[in-house]
Amino acid sequence: MSEPLPRQHAGLRHLRQIVAGVSDGVILIATDQTIIWANDRALALHGVETVEDLGVTVSEYRERFELRYRNNHRLAEGQYPMERVLAGEVFDEVVVEVAAADASDTTWTHRIRSLVLVDDDGLPDLLVLVIDDETERYNAEDRFERAFSANPAPALILCLDDLRHVRANRGFLEMTGYREEDVIGRSIYEIDVLEGSARRELAIERLQEGRTIPQMEAFLQLPTGGEKCVVVAGQPIEIGEARCMLFTFADLDGRRQAEAALAQSEERFEIAFRLAPVPTAIALRKGCRFLLVNDAFTRETGYEQQDVVDRDAAELPLWADSGAGAELERLLRKDGRVRGLDLRLRTKSGDTLDCLVSAEAVEIRDQSCVLLVAQNISDRNRTQVEVAHAIEAVMKDTTWFTGAVLEKLVRLRRPETASPAKTAGLAELPPRAREILGLVCQGQDDAAIATQLSLSRNTVRNHVASLYRKTGVSSRAKLIIWARERGVTGAD
Repeated sequence: MSEPLPRQHAGLRHLRQIVAGVSDGVILIATDQTIIWANDRALALHGVETVEDLGVTVSEYRERFELRYRNNHRLAEGQYPMERVLAGEVFDEVVVEVAAADASDTTWTHRIRSLVLVDDDGLPDLLVLVIDDETERYNAEDRFERAFSANPAPALILCLDDLRHVRANRGFLEMTGYREEDVIGRSIYEIDVLEGSARRELAIERLQEGRTIPQMEAFLQLPTGGEKCVVVAGQPIEIGEARCMLFTFADLDGRRQAEAALAQSEERFEIAFRLAPVPTAIALRKGCRFLLVNDAFTRETGYEQQDVVDRDAAELPLWADSGAGAELERLLRKDGRVRGLDLRLRTKSGDTLDCLVSAEAVEIRDQSCVLLVAQNISDRNRTQVEVAHAIEAVMKDTTWFTGAVLEKLVRLRRPETASPAKTAGLAELPPRAREILGLVCQGQDDAAIATQLSLSRNTVRNHVASLYRKTGVSSRAKLIIWARERGVTGAD
Protein backbone atom coordinates (compact mmCIF):
# COMPACT_ATOMS: atom_id res chain seq x y z
CA MET A 1 0.00 0.00 0.00
CA SER A 2 1.08 3.63 -0.49
CA GLU A 3 3.08 5.29 2.30
CA PRO A 4 2.32 8.68 4.00
CA LEU A 5 4.33 11.63 2.79
CA PRO A 6 7.35 12.64 4.90
CA ARG A 7 6.81 15.59 7.23
CA GLN A 8 8.81 17.99 5.08
CA HIS A 9 6.26 17.41 2.32
CA ALA A 10 3.17 17.62 4.52
CA GLY A 11 2.09 20.60 2.50
CA LEU A 12 1.46 18.25 -0.37
CA ARG A 13 -1.21 16.46 1.61
CA HIS A 14 -3.92 17.72 -0.68
CA LEU A 15 -1.95 16.66 -3.74
CA ARG A 16 -1.71 13.16 -2.36
CA GLN A 17 -5.42 13.08 -1.71
CA ILE A 18 -6.09 14.14 -5.28
CA VAL A 19 -3.85 11.61 -7.00
CA ALA A 20 -4.44 8.68 -4.64
CA GLY A 21 -7.72 7.79 -6.29
CA VAL A 22 -6.89 8.41 -9.94
CA SER A 23 -6.73 5.45 -12.31
CA ASP A 24 -3.18 6.23 -13.44
CA GLY A 25 -0.12 5.34 -11.43
CA VAL A 26 1.71 8.26 -9.82
CA ILE A 27 5.25 8.27 -8.38
CA LEU A 28 6.69 11.32 -6.58
CA ILE A 29 10.47 11.78 -6.58
CA ALA A 30 12.46 14.30 -4.63
CA THR A 31 15.20 16.29 -6.30
CA ASP A 32 17.78 14.28 -4.34
CA GLN A 33 16.48 11.18 -6.30
CA THR A 34 14.59 9.79 -3.31
CA ILE A 35 11.37 8.03 -4.19
CA ILE A 36 9.09 9.57 -1.60
CA TRP A 37 5.61 8.30 -2.49
CA ALA A 38 3.56 6.20 -4.95
CA ASN A 39 -0.13 5.51 -5.15
CA ASP A 40 -1.59 2.01 -5.10
CA ARG A 41 -1.95 1.93 -8.86
CA ALA A 42 1.74 2.66 -9.40
CA LEU A 43 2.70 -0.07 -6.91
CA ALA A 44 0.40 -2.59 -8.63
CA LEU A 45 1.94 -1.75 -12.00
CA HIS A 46 5.28 -2.87 -10.60
CA GLY A 47 3.94 -5.91 -8.75
CA VAL A 48 4.95 -4.59 -5.30
CA GLU A 49 3.10 -3.50 -2.17
CA THR A 50 5.19 -0.71 -0.64
CA VAL A 51 7.19 2.25 -1.85
CA GLU A 52 10.33 0.67 -0.35
CA ASP A 53 9.79 -2.25 -2.76
CA LEU A 54 10.27 0.19 -5.64
CA GLY A 55 13.61 1.25 -4.14
CA VAL A 56 14.54 4.03 -1.82
CA THR A 57 16.27 5.94 -4.61
CA VAL A 58 16.20 6.06 -8.37
CA SER A 59 19.46 4.07 -8.45
CA GLU A 60 17.87 1.29 -6.42
CA TYR A 61 14.86 1.35 -8.75
CA ARG A 62 17.23 0.71 -11.67
CA GLU A 63 18.69 -2.31 -9.85
CA ARG A 64 15.28 -3.78 -9.04
CA PHE A 65 13.52 -3.25 -12.37
CA GLU A 66 14.58 -3.78 -15.95
CA LEU A 67 13.11 -1.47 -18.57
CA ARG A 68 13.13 -2.13 -22.29
CA TYR A 69 11.81 -0.29 -25.30
CA ARG A 70 9.13 -1.94 -27.42
CA ASN A 71 11.82 -3.10 -29.85
CA ASN A 72 13.27 -5.15 -26.96
CA HIS A 73 16.35 -2.94 -26.55
CA ARG A 74 17.24 -2.36 -22.93
CA LEU A 75 17.24 1.26 -21.77
CA ALA A 76 20.79 2.54 -21.41
CA GLU A 77 22.04 4.23 -18.26
CA GLY A 78 20.51 7.67 -17.90
CA GLN A 79 17.52 6.75 -20.13
CA TYR A 80 15.17 5.50 -17.41
CA PRO A 81 12.21 7.92 -17.19
CA MET A 82 13.10 8.64 -13.54
CA GLU A 83 16.66 9.55 -14.57
CA ARG A 84 15.47 11.74 -17.39
CA VAL A 85 13.11 13.71 -15.18
CA LEU A 86 15.88 14.13 -12.59
CA ALA A 87 17.98 15.61 -15.36
CA GLY A 88 15.28 18.22 -15.84
CA GLU A 89 13.72 16.70 -18.94
CA VAL A 90 9.98 16.95 -19.42
CA PHE A 91 8.41 14.45 -21.81
CA ASP A 92 4.87 13.84 -22.90
CA GLU A 93 5.06 10.11 -23.60
CA VAL A 94 7.54 7.28 -23.25
CA VAL A 95 6.45 3.67 -23.76
CA VAL A 96 8.54 1.03 -22.01
CA GLU A 97 8.19 -2.57 -20.92
CA VAL A 98 8.85 -3.11 -17.22
CA ALA A 99 9.83 -6.35 -15.50
CA ALA A 100 11.42 -7.25 -12.19
CA ALA A 101 15.17 -7.64 -12.51
CA ASP A 102 14.98 -11.14 -11.05
CA ALA A 103 13.83 -12.41 -14.48
CA SER A 104 10.17 -12.56 -13.54
CA ASP A 105 7.89 -13.71 -16.35
CA THR A 106 5.46 -10.92 -15.55
CA THR A 107 5.88 -7.75 -17.57
CA TRP A 108 3.90 -4.54 -17.86
CA THR A 109 3.79 -1.98 -20.60
CA HIS A 110 3.90 1.59 -19.21
CA ARG A 111 3.15 4.78 -21.04
CA ILE A 112 4.88 7.43 -18.91
CA ARG A 113 4.72 11.21 -18.90
CA SER A 114 6.48 13.59 -16.50
CA LEU A 115 5.67 16.68 -14.46
CA VAL A 116 8.04 19.01 -12.62
CA LEU A 117 6.54 20.93 -9.69
CA VAL A 118 8.47 24.08 -8.80
CA ASP A 119 8.67 26.16 -5.61
CA ASP A 120 7.91 29.84 -5.20
CA ASP A 121 11.29 30.68 -6.69
CA GLY A 122 10.64 28.56 -9.80
CA LEU A 123 13.12 25.88 -8.84
CA PRO A 124 12.27 22.16 -9.16
CA ASP A 125 10.73 21.00 -5.91
CA LEU A 126 9.02 17.71 -6.76
CA LEU A 127 9.26 15.39 -9.74
CA VAL A 128 6.22 13.40 -10.86
CA LEU A 129 5.87 10.35 -13.10
CA VAL A 130 2.36 9.56 -14.35
CA ILE A 131 2.00 5.96 -15.56
CA ASP A 132 -0.74 4.64 -17.84
CA ASP A 133 -1.14 0.85 -18.01
CA GLU A 134 -0.96 -0.11 -21.68
CA THR A 135 -0.21 -3.79 -21.04
CA GLU A 136 -3.42 -5.27 -22.36
CA ARG A 137 -3.53 -2.98 -25.35
CA TYR A 138 0.01 -3.76 -26.44
CA ASN A 139 -0.43 -7.46 -25.72
CA ALA A 140 -3.44 -7.43 -28.01
CA GLU A 141 -1.42 -5.57 -30.63
CA ASP A 142 1.40 -8.10 -30.27
CA ARG A 143 -1.06 -10.94 -30.79
CA PHE A 144 -2.43 -9.16 -33.83
CA GLU A 145 1.07 -8.55 -35.20
CA ARG A 146 2.01 -12.20 -34.76
CA ALA A 147 -1.22 -13.41 -36.31
CA PHE A 148 -0.93 -10.89 -39.15
CA SER A 149 2.67 -11.87 -39.93
CA ALA A 150 2.05 -15.60 -39.65
CA ASN A 151 -1.20 -15.62 -41.62
CA PRO A 152 -0.49 -17.22 -45.02
CA ALA A 153 -3.37 -15.27 -46.56
CA PRO A 154 -1.96 -12.13 -48.24
CA ALA A 155 -2.72 -8.95 -46.25
CA LEU A 156 -1.74 -5.29 -46.23
CA ILE A 157 -2.48 -2.47 -43.75
CA LEU A 158 -2.99 1.12 -44.85
CA CYS A 159 -3.00 4.09 -42.47
CA LEU A 160 -6.09 6.15 -43.23
CA ASP A 161 -4.61 9.41 -41.96
CA ASP A 162 -1.92 9.67 -44.64
CA LEU A 163 -2.98 6.78 -46.95
CA ARG A 164 0.38 5.06 -46.62
CA HIS A 165 0.99 1.37 -46.19
CA VAL A 166 2.29 0.48 -42.73
CA ARG A 167 2.25 -3.34 -42.71
CA ALA A 168 2.67 -6.08 -45.32
CA ASN A 169 2.69 -9.72 -44.30
CA ARG A 170 4.71 -12.52 -45.83
CA GLY A 171 1.74 -13.82 -47.79
CA PHE A 172 1.39 -10.50 -49.63
CA LEU A 173 5.11 -10.26 -50.32
CA GLU A 174 5.30 -13.82 -51.64
CA MET A 175 2.18 -13.38 -53.79
CA THR A 176 3.39 -10.16 -55.42
CA GLY A 177 7.18 -10.42 -55.31
CA TYR A 178 7.53 -7.07 -53.53
CA ARG A 179 10.11 -6.54 -50.79
CA GLU A 180 8.88 -5.12 -47.51
CA GLU A 181 10.87 -1.91 -47.99
CA ASP A 182 9.20 -1.48 -51.40
CA VAL A 183 5.77 -1.37 -49.72
CA ILE A 184 6.04 0.14 -46.24
CA GLY A 185 5.72 3.93 -46.36
CA ARG A 186 4.47 3.94 -49.97
CA SER A 187 1.11 5.57 -50.63
CA ILE A 188 -1.93 3.86 -52.06
CA TYR A 189 -1.36 5.91 -55.21
CA GLU A 190 2.03 4.21 -55.68
CA ILE A 191 0.88 0.70 -54.85
CA ASP A 192 -2.79 0.79 -55.73
CA VAL A 193 -4.47 -2.36 -54.46
CA LEU A 194 -7.81 -1.21 -55.90
CA GLU A 195 -6.60 -0.71 -59.46
CA GLY A 196 -8.87 -2.21 -62.07
CA SER A 197 -11.40 -3.23 -59.43
CA ALA A 198 -14.88 -3.97 -60.63
CA ARG A 199 -16.40 -1.35 -58.30
CA ARG A 200 -13.53 1.07 -57.87
CA GLU A 201 -15.67 4.14 -57.22
CA LEU A 202 -17.47 2.39 -54.38
CA ALA A 203 -14.15 1.16 -52.97
CA ILE A 204 -12.63 4.69 -53.01
CA GLU A 205 -15.75 6.13 -51.36
CA ARG A 206 -15.65 3.49 -48.60
CA LEU A 207 -11.91 4.04 -48.14
CA GLN A 208 -12.36 7.78 -47.67
CA GLU A 209 -15.12 7.15 -45.14
CA GLY A 210 -13.14 4.47 -43.32
CA ARG A 211 -15.87 1.90 -43.92
CA THR A 212 -15.79 -1.75 -44.94
CA ILE A 213 -14.88 -2.36 -48.59
CA PRO A 214 -16.77 -5.39 -49.96
CA GLN A 215 -15.01 -8.13 -51.91
CA MET A 216 -14.28 -7.26 -55.51
CA GLU A 217 -11.91 -8.35 -58.26
CA ALA A 218 -8.89 -6.12 -58.95
CA PHE A 219 -5.50 -6.25 -60.68
CA LEU A 220 -2.32 -5.80 -58.64
CA GLN A 221 0.60 -4.33 -60.55
CA LEU A 222 3.69 -6.46 -59.87
CA PRO A 223 7.25 -5.15 -59.48
CA THR A 224 8.29 -7.20 -62.52
CA GLY A 225 5.82 -5.31 -64.71
CA GLY A 226 3.08 -7.90 -64.90
CA GLU A 227 -0.20 -7.97 -63.04
CA LYS A 228 -2.05 -10.42 -60.84
CA CYS A 229 -5.79 -10.88 -60.67
CA VAL A 230 -7.03 -10.97 -57.07
CA VAL A 231 -10.13 -10.61 -54.95
CA VAL A 232 -9.57 -7.75 -52.49
CA ALA A 233 -11.60 -6.65 -49.47
CA GLY A 234 -11.00 -3.96 -46.84
CA GLN A 235 -11.84 -3.93 -43.13
CA PRO A 236 -11.33 -0.82 -40.93
CA ILE A 237 -9.20 -1.47 -37.82
CA GLU A 238 -7.27 0.53 -35.25
CA ILE A 239 -3.57 0.03 -34.53
CA GLY A 240 -2.71 1.96 -31.43
CA GLU A 241 -4.66 5.13 -31.91
CA ALA A 242 -4.27 5.19 -35.69
CA ARG A 243 -7.21 4.46 -37.97
CA CYS A 244 -6.22 1.89 -40.56
CA MET A 245 -7.65 -0.30 -43.30
CA LEU A 246 -6.79 -4.00 -43.40
CA PHE A 247 -6.76 -5.26 -46.98
CA THR A 248 -6.95 -9.01 -47.54
CA PHE A 249 -6.44 -10.75 -50.88
CA ALA A 250 -7.28 -14.02 -52.60
CA ASP A 251 -5.09 -14.96 -55.56
CA LEU A 252 -7.30 -15.69 -58.57
CA ASP A 253 -4.50 -16.68 -60.95
CA GLY A 254 -4.38 -20.23 -59.64
CA ARG A 255 -8.15 -20.51 -59.74
CA ARG A 256 -8.30 -19.13 -63.26
CA GLN A 257 -5.62 -21.54 -64.41
CA ALA A 258 -7.57 -24.40 -62.83
CA GLU A 259 -10.76 -23.15 -64.49
CA ALA A 260 -9.00 -22.93 -67.86
CA ALA A 261 -7.59 -26.45 -67.43
CA LEU A 262 -11.04 -27.70 -66.45
CA ALA A 263 -12.59 -26.02 -69.48
CA GLN A 264 -10.01 -27.65 -71.75
CA SER A 265 -10.60 -31.01 -70.12
CA GLU A 266 -14.36 -30.65 -70.53
CA GLU A 267 -13.88 -29.64 -74.15
CA ARG A 268 -11.72 -32.70 -74.82
CA PHE A 269 -14.25 -34.94 -73.10
CA GLU A 270 -17.09 -33.39 -75.11
CA ILE A 271 -15.24 -34.07 -78.37
CA ALA A 272 -14.35 -37.64 -77.40
CA PHE A 273 -17.90 -38.23 -76.16
CA ARG A 274 -19.52 -36.87 -79.29
CA LEU A 275 -17.21 -38.75 -81.71
CA ALA A 276 -17.27 -42.10 -79.88
CA PRO A 277 -18.18 -44.79 -82.47
CA VAL A 278 -20.61 -46.61 -80.16
CA PRO A 279 -23.84 -45.27 -78.60
CA THR A 280 -22.93 -43.36 -75.44
CA ALA A 281 -25.10 -41.41 -73.01
CA ILE A 282 -24.89 -39.56 -69.69
CA ALA A 283 -27.89 -39.83 -67.39
CA LEU A 284 -28.77 -38.88 -63.84
CA ARG A 285 -28.32 -41.85 -61.55
CA LYS A 286 -31.75 -41.37 -60.04
CA GLY A 287 -34.42 -42.30 -62.57
CA CYS A 288 -31.91 -42.58 -65.43
CA ARG A 289 -32.97 -39.19 -66.83
CA PHE A 290 -30.77 -38.44 -69.84
CA LEU A 291 -28.58 -35.35 -69.89
CA LEU A 292 -26.61 -35.96 -73.08
CA VAL A 293 -26.31 -38.54 -75.88
CA ASN A 294 -23.74 -38.75 -78.67
CA ASP A 295 -24.08 -38.97 -82.45
CA ALA A 296 -23.72 -42.76 -82.51
CA PHE A 297 -26.64 -43.04 -80.08
CA THR A 298 -28.93 -41.00 -82.32
CA ARG A 299 -27.74 -42.90 -85.39
CA GLU A 300 -28.27 -46.38 -83.92
CA THR A 301 -31.53 -45.74 -82.03
CA GLY A 302 -33.13 -43.13 -84.29
CA TYR A 303 -33.73 -40.82 -81.31
CA GLU A 304 -32.60 -37.19 -81.69
CA GLN A 305 -31.16 -35.15 -78.82
CA GLN A 306 -34.48 -33.40 -78.22
CA ASP A 307 -36.26 -36.78 -78.10
CA VAL A 308 -34.03 -38.03 -75.28
CA VAL A 309 -32.68 -35.17 -73.14
CA ASP A 310 -34.65 -34.63 -69.90
CA ARG A 311 -36.52 -37.90 -70.39
CA ASP A 312 -35.84 -41.14 -68.58
CA ALA A 313 -35.21 -44.57 -70.08
CA ALA A 314 -38.58 -45.95 -68.97
CA GLU A 315 -40.45 -43.02 -70.54
CA LEU A 316 -38.96 -43.52 -74.02
CA PRO A 317 -38.96 -46.59 -73.49
CA LEU A 318 -35.31 -47.44 -74.20
CA TRP A 319 -35.05 -50.96 -72.77
CA ALA A 320 -36.86 -53.74 -74.61
CA ASP A 321 -37.08 -55.73 -71.37
CA SER A 322 -39.03 -54.05 -68.57
CA GLY A 323 -36.66 -55.34 -65.88
CA ALA A 324 -33.46 -54.22 -67.62
CA GLY A 325 -33.31 -50.83 -65.92
CA ALA A 326 -33.73 -52.34 -62.46
CA GLU A 327 -30.99 -54.92 -63.15
CA LEU A 328 -28.63 -52.21 -64.36
CA GLU A 329 -29.27 -50.14 -61.23
CA ARG A 330 -28.79 -53.19 -58.99
CA LEU A 331 -25.37 -53.90 -60.48
CA LEU A 332 -24.38 -50.23 -60.20
CA ARG A 333 -25.31 -50.18 -56.50
CA LYS A 334 -23.34 -53.36 -55.95
CA ASP A 335 -20.08 -52.53 -57.74
CA GLY A 336 -20.39 -48.94 -58.97
CA ARG A 337 -19.89 -50.20 -62.51
CA VAL A 338 -21.26 -52.68 -65.06
CA ARG A 339 -19.28 -54.46 -67.77
CA GLY A 340 -20.75 -56.22 -70.84
CA LEU A 341 -24.33 -56.66 -69.65
CA ASP A 342 -26.38 -58.31 -72.42
CA LEU A 343 -29.42 -56.03 -72.97
CA ARG A 344 -31.76 -55.21 -75.81
CA LEU A 345 -32.41 -51.57 -76.72
CA ARG A 346 -35.62 -50.46 -78.37
CA THR A 347 -35.19 -48.01 -81.24
CA LYS A 348 -37.54 -45.12 -82.02
CA SER A 349 -39.10 -47.20 -84.82
CA GLY A 350 -39.82 -50.08 -82.43
CA ASP A 351 -37.03 -52.42 -83.57
CA THR A 352 -34.65 -53.95 -81.05
CA LEU A 353 -30.88 -53.92 -80.90
CA ASP A 354 -28.84 -56.60 -79.15
CA CYS A 355 -26.24 -54.70 -77.14
CA LEU A 356 -23.49 -55.23 -74.63
CA VAL A 357 -24.04 -52.39 -72.13
CA SER A 358 -21.32 -51.06 -69.84
CA ALA A 359 -21.92 -48.36 -67.22
CA GLU A 360 -19.87 -46.36 -64.74
CA ALA A 361 -21.10 -44.24 -61.81
CA VAL A 362 -19.59 -40.74 -62.08
CA GLU A 363 -19.90 -37.32 -60.40
CA ILE A 364 -20.55 -34.46 -62.83
CA ARG A 365 -20.85 -30.97 -61.29
CA ASP A 366 -21.85 -32.39 -57.91
CA GLN A 367 -24.53 -34.60 -59.46
CA SER A 368 -24.60 -38.40 -59.25
CA CYS A 369 -24.65 -39.60 -62.85
CA VAL A 370 -24.02 -42.71 -64.87
CA LEU A 371 -22.03 -43.01 -68.10
CA LEU A 372 -23.66 -45.59 -70.40
CA VAL A 373 -21.95 -47.25 -73.38
CA ALA A 374 -23.86 -49.70 -75.59
CA GLN A 375 -22.08 -51.83 -78.19
CA ASN A 376 -24.48 -53.01 -80.89
CA ILE A 377 -23.89 -56.75 -81.44
CA SER A 378 -27.03 -57.45 -83.48
CA ASP A 379 -25.07 -58.06 -86.71
CA ARG A 380 -22.60 -60.31 -84.95
CA ASN A 381 -25.37 -62.35 -83.33
CA ARG A 382 -27.19 -62.62 -86.66
CA THR A 383 -24.02 -63.83 -88.41
CA GLN A 384 -23.38 -66.41 -85.69
CA VAL A 385 -26.92 -67.72 -85.97
CA GLU A 386 -26.67 -67.92 -89.76
CA VAL A 387 -23.35 -69.80 -89.57
CA ALA A 388 -24.77 -72.18 -86.97
CA HIS A 389 -27.78 -72.92 -89.17
CA ALA A 390 -25.57 -73.50 -92.20
CA ILE A 391 -23.30 -75.90 -90.30
CA GLU A 392 -26.31 -77.71 -88.91
CA ALA A 393 -27.73 -78.13 -92.42
CA VAL A 394 -24.44 -79.35 -93.86
CA MET A 395 -23.73 -81.77 -91.05
CA LYS A 396 -26.99 -83.59 -91.69
CA ASP A 397 -25.23 -85.28 -94.61
CA THR A 398 -21.46 -85.60 -94.46
CA THR A 399 -21.05 -88.24 -97.11
CA TRP A 400 -19.88 -85.74 -99.67
CA PHE A 401 -17.03 -84.61 -97.39
CA THR A 402 -13.72 -86.16 -98.25
CA GLY A 403 -11.44 -87.33 -95.50
CA ALA A 404 -8.97 -84.59 -96.36
CA VAL A 405 -11.65 -81.88 -95.94
CA LEU A 406 -12.73 -83.30 -92.60
CA GLU A 407 -9.13 -83.37 -91.41
CA LYS A 408 -8.66 -79.71 -92.35
CA LEU A 409 -11.85 -78.76 -90.54
CA VAL A 410 -10.65 -80.58 -87.45
CA ARG A 411 -7.29 -78.81 -87.57
CA LEU A 412 -9.02 -75.44 -87.90
CA ARG A 413 -11.16 -76.25 -84.89
CA ARG A 414 -8.32 -77.69 -82.84
CA PRO A 415 -4.96 -76.15 -83.75
CA GLU A 416 -2.06 -78.47 -83.13
CA THR A 417 0.23 -77.81 -80.21
CA ALA A 418 3.76 -76.64 -80.73
CA SER A 419 5.16 -80.19 -81.04
CA PRO A 420 2.31 -82.70 -81.49
CA ALA A 421 2.86 -86.46 -81.81
CA LYS A 422 2.67 -87.76 -85.38
CA THR A 423 -0.79 -89.33 -85.94
CA ALA A 424 -2.52 -90.86 -88.97
CA GLY A 425 -5.38 -89.14 -90.71
CA LEU A 426 -8.69 -90.78 -91.52
CA ALA A 427 -7.77 -91.16 -95.17
CA GLU A 428 -4.61 -93.07 -94.23
CA LEU A 429 -6.47 -95.85 -92.42
CA PRO A 430 -6.91 -99.18 -94.32
CA PRO A 431 -10.47 -100.24 -95.23
CA ARG A 432 -10.71 -102.94 -92.52
CA ALA A 433 -9.51 -100.48 -89.83
CA ARG A 434 -12.09 -97.86 -90.91
CA GLU A 435 -14.78 -100.58 -90.88
CA ILE A 436 -13.89 -101.58 -87.33
CA LEU A 437 -13.68 -97.87 -86.33
CA GLY A 438 -17.25 -97.38 -87.55
CA LEU A 439 -18.48 -100.33 -85.45
CA VAL A 440 -16.61 -98.99 -82.43
CA CYS A 441 -18.40 -95.63 -82.93
CA GLN A 442 -21.72 -97.58 -82.86
CA GLY A 443 -20.79 -98.70 -79.36
CA GLN A 444 -20.11 -102.38 -80.16
CA ASP A 445 -17.55 -104.26 -78.11
CA ASP A 446 -14.83 -106.53 -79.49
CA ALA A 447 -16.97 -109.70 -79.32
CA ALA A 448 -19.87 -108.17 -81.24
CA ILE A 449 -17.53 -106.77 -83.87
CA ALA A 450 -15.81 -110.18 -84.25
CA THR A 451 -19.18 -111.93 -84.74
CA GLN A 452 -20.40 -109.35 -87.28
CA LEU A 453 -17.21 -109.40 -89.32
CA SER A 454 -16.53 -113.17 -88.87
CA LEU A 455 -13.19 -112.43 -87.24
CA SER A 456 -11.59 -113.75 -84.10
CA ARG A 457 -11.70 -111.57 -81.01
CA ASN A 458 -7.89 -111.37 -80.98
CA THR A 459 -7.90 -110.03 -84.55
CA VAL A 460 -10.43 -107.35 -83.60
CA ARG A 461 -8.42 -106.52 -80.46
CA ASN A 462 -5.27 -106.09 -82.56
CA HIS A 463 -7.07 -103.80 -85.00
CA VAL A 464 -8.33 -101.62 -82.12
CA ALA A 465 -4.83 -101.41 -80.59
CA SER A 466 -3.48 -100.41 -84.02
CA LEU A 467 -6.13 -97.67 -84.18
CA TYR A 468 -4.94 -96.38 -80.78
CA ARG A 469 -1.39 -96.10 -82.08
CA LYS A 470 -2.29 -94.47 -85.40
CA THR A 471 -4.72 -91.91 -83.91
CA GLY A 472 -2.64 -91.16 -80.82
CA VAL A 473 -5.43 -91.93 -78.32
CA SER A 474 -5.34 -94.16 -75.29
CA SER A 475 -8.92 -95.27 -74.74
CA ARG A 476 -12.04 -96.44 -76.59
CA ALA A 477 -13.95 -93.26 -75.61
CA LYS A 478 -11.22 -91.00 -76.97
CA LEU A 479 -11.10 -93.08 -80.15
CA ILE A 480 -14.85 -92.51 -80.65
CA ILE A 481 -14.39 -88.72 -80.11
CA TRP A 482 -11.49 -88.70 -82.59
CA ALA A 483 -13.61 -90.46 -85.17
CA ARG A 484 -16.72 -88.31 -84.72
CA GLU A 485 -14.70 -85.13 -85.03
CA ARG A 486 -13.80 -86.42 -88.47
CA GLY A 487 -17.37 -87.24 -89.45
CA VAL A 488 -17.31 -90.94 -88.62
CA THR A 489 -20.47 -91.91 -86.78
CA GLY A 490 -20.78 -95.58 -87.78
CA ALA A 491 -24.14 -95.02 -89.45
CA ASP A 492 -24.63 -96.41 -92.91
